[in-house]
Amino acid sequence: MTTVRGARARARDEVTAAIMDEARRQLAAEGAAKLSLRAVARELGMVSSALYRYFPSRDDLLTALIVDAYDALGAAAEAALRATDPAASSAGDPAAAPVTSGTGASTATRATPGAGASGASPGPAAPGAPATPGAPPTAGASGPAGPHVTPRGRWVVVCRAVRAWAKAHPHEYALIYGSPVPGYSAPQATVAPASRAAHVLLAVLREAHRTDGVAPPPLAADLRAEGERLAAELAPDLPPALVLAFVGAWCQLFGLVSFEVFGHFHRVVEDPEAFFTHAADRLGRDLGLLR
Repeated sequence: MTTVRGARARARDEVTAAIMDEARRQLAAEGAAKLSLRAVARELGMVSSALYRYFPSRDDLLTALIVDAYDALGAAAEAALRATDPAASSAGDPAAAPVTSGTGASTATRATPGAGASGASPGPAAPGAPATPGAPPTAGASGPAGPHVTPRGRWVVVCRAVRAWAKAHPHEYALIYGSPVPGYSAPQATVAPASRAAHVLLAVLREAHRTDGVAPPPLAADLRAEGERLAAELAPDLPPALVLAFVGAWCQLFGLVSFEVFGHFHRVVEDPEAFFTHAADRLGRDLGLLR
């Protein structure tokens, strides 16, 4: 009986994967708004009633694609941080947890349109500090894991991994950070996956804060209540000024990525990689990362 159950589970997994793959193909060809269970079933040679046993509605299929995309992006960011320094990545364990304090979804999650798709692969991740001239500095000392990357260098490496994943998966990126899908409302199940990449960058800030490697910008008096609220919700262990600055940097990061992925740099920025690396480094400086 166990063998039969295992075979059925494998068969279900294979069919689910085929449905997701065809849905991604249609996403690339038609866009999320035109995603149709009937069209997916037709392309796979299935009757619609059979497909509904896997995904009862279009929204269920969209949610699966969203979760997969956020998880893939988060995995790419986590891999990039681990590659910089295993000691630093020990702070990245919380990266798999939702950015919440038990009172609600993260700002990073709420700021996204809540629709997304992806392949199972986490996508390319930057293996270390950027080689682009003017890239963030790294300390000269090396350990078993290779060169030790500075806090601002880690920040840039993770930002570059986010950009690399988005460029490798533009349609999936568009689903999670592009225009909202008409009629779709993301459920709670998307909150934790959407928070993973944010938690990786917060891990960089936590490590810098622990080692006196960050001097947050002053907190304006009229933003003090907002900063304290965000800190209590997102990262109670960090200063409100740093958390508030992080939320701004998070928005600017995805603005940079979106402009490139959606073609808004065409005939404007001729060297987008160098431009992005310097812009990400500037975001780190503005956060107060000292090196």
